[in-house]
Amino acid sequence: MVYRRVLTAIYPGSFDPITNGHLDVIGRAARLADRLVVGVLSNANKNPTFPLEERVEMTREAVRKYPNIEVTHFDGLLVEFAEREKAKIIVRGIRAISDYEFELQMALMNRRLRPDLETVFLMASEQYSFVSSRIIKEVARLGGEIGGLVPPHVEARLKAQFQRS
Repeated sequence: MVYRRVLTAIYPGSFDPITNGHLDVIGRAARLADRLVVGVLSNANKNPTFPLEERVEMTREAVRKYPNIEVTHFDGLLVEFAEREKAKIIVRGIRAISDYEFELQMALMNRRLRPDLETVFLMASEQYSFVSSRIIKEVARLGGEIGGLVPPHVEARLKAQFQRS
């Protein structure tokens, strides 16, 4: 009998909403791990545009073409989520040096809490280096064009969300 170890990575975020920048990182991370768990954060301190269930649903739809990706939600400490998923790697996307400074602090704290858990930083592709969920929502709220920056199903939900507001 041959035993094959499965390398599990997690990619956490609020995904409010998921963008093509997120999907770029997800697609590349899916090639690095046998199993990638996208964890949608339920954070009571944030005021998300979309409820948790809808963010999970939009994310699942966006990644359905990847056979090795699972989408779930979590709250609490990231290292506890990683432990539950038996993950050895946390994947984080970096767009700019300002992202790196914050992400480095988080990675070092996570390492202190769980030394066997590694953080891997993936640089954003150039075409998505300016894309953030916050900017996408602001442009959509003001009626601007967001095609090509989010999946079509997310674009439709954003337009519907801000027509109601």
